[in-house]
Amino acid sequence: MKCAEAGNMSNGRLSHLLRGVWLLGLWQAVFVTGTGGKLWEVPITSFISSSNHSEGLQWEQDCQYRHLQDRVRISADIPPRLDGTWVSTRCEVRPGPEFLTRSYTFHPSRHFHALQHYYTDSGCEDPAYSLMIKGKLRLRQASWITLGATEAEHHLSKVGIVVHSLAAKQRLTSRLPPTCVGTTLSRVVPGKLYELYNTRAGRACLVALGFSMLEMELIRVEMQHHNHGGKVQEMFLGDIHTDWTQRTQYRPTGYQHPLQNAMHHIHPCPVCALVYRSSEQRPPVLPRGPAAPLTLKGRWVSQHCETRPNILFLTRDFTFDSDQHAWEGIYRHYSDPVCSRPTFTLRASGHYAQGNPSVKISGATEFVFKVTQVKVTAEEESTAKLLNGTRPGKCGQAGGWEVGVEQDVTPTAGCNVLGIKLPHKEYELFKTELDHRKHPLLFIGERLTDGSSPDRPQRRPTSFQAAMMLCSGGETHPSNRYGWNSKQVQSAAGGTGRPGQFLLPLLGCVLFSWLCCF
Repeated sequence: MKCAEAGNMSNGRLSHLLRGVWLLGLWQAVFVTGTGGKLWEVPITSFISSSNHSEGLQWEQDCQYRHLQDRVRISADIPPRLDGTWVSTRCEVRPGPEFLTRSYTFHPSRHFHALQHYYTDSGCEDPAYSLMIKGKLRLRQASWITLGATEAEHHLSKVGIVVHSLAAKQRLTSRLPPTCVGTTLSRVVPGKLYELYNTRAGRACLVALGFSMLEMELIRVEMQHHNHGGKVQEMFLGDIHTDWTQRTQYRPTGYQHPLQNAMHHIHPCPVCALVYRSSEQRPPVLPRGPAAPLTLKGRWVSQHCETRPNILFLTRDFTFDSDQHAWEGIYRHYSDPVCSRPTFTLRASGHYAQGNPSVKISGATEFVFKVTQVKVTAEEESTAKLLNGTRPGKCGQAGGWEVGVEQDVTPTAGCNVLGIKLPHKEYELFKTELDHRKHPLLFIGERLTDGSSPDRPQRRPTSFQAAMMLCSGGETHPSNRYGWNSKQVQSAAGGTGRPGQFLLPLLGCVLFSWLCCF
């Protein structure tokens, strides 16, 4: 639910704000060029260097599993080192919905070979078709919008398709234009590779498939260094637009579920091995995982710092009281990609109703959430200044915002500058799974890319945000009608700098529309 992103910002206002960011970025780029700086030098972002080492989040003792109790050091190189093979760790769900696994191999020559395996089911047990993609990737400059990421440009040389059954062929031909069916798919035999695209052919059939590799135009690679000596390396590629008609033109500013390096991945990872050994003719068939009945009761938290489109970095902390059908969500926002420098915190609460099982995603359940109260805490001076500049009656107590002091914006029916409107209703999608250690994970619907609210059933999400983990310390209970007494997630990273702080005044109205409350 977009509890806290309840606001519906107009496209014009959003475009105006983003245009301001780009103009500022352009000015700084000119400054760097004029002073002889390199493209890899990122303005006022001391947390990014040729090797960016930052401490991960340190969770409260009653809200972590043993594998999270160790302090994890995260390094992110800019430009990233891509050589090797990177694989999916689970069946991935893209907007639509689409179900797939990915295996991407990058060579020192800058050429890449990518495999995308598509399935008919959310468990990736029934392969439909596979795409074999070849091309070349050129890393460009550090991103001016998504801090910590690198921009790139890709060039495709070949895209081939292998259909794995006659039923899959029939489904494909029903959604493609006659020109594609007549020239290509009508001749397809299951198990045989056919070219959909090469440097001499057009891309009409690729567009009709909703195919795009624009995800490669935003890249971040992280290495997690665990105290016990283990390493996990993850590649974050650009997000996929939630609107099917926009996905082939969309330039990403957020991330998908990360791929893991085949040499440095979480152990054990049966899915990694299956995807790594796959080919276009032999797609991985994932084993059916243990059943995980949907039980929301308790407290769920982010497993790591999360990134959202248009420069948002946050962690989520939710508590559900299934007896009262009540919930509270705490959204802590930061100015950096490792969530070490807080900007503001939102505490939202309300009630929810569980609906029917999803007809689009097996194992998922529909919900309706209502947001009745929101409290905001400014965590830095620039945020407090922004909120103090609002008109009386539009965002809490006018002129009364102070750093570190929580203020209730419910009496003013929300906060215009943050896009919050109360009360608010959202149509949601939830799913629970068990991870490789049989610990419960909660998946909540992905936010709409355009920042609008899923305030109607037809706008209900068809894909998910990053998984949240269940705390091991038991449930907490409401301290009053609306909220809970929740412990705070503490950041282990220090530093007094405020990289990206210049963005807050420009994007104050955008921030809330990307909260991704749920």
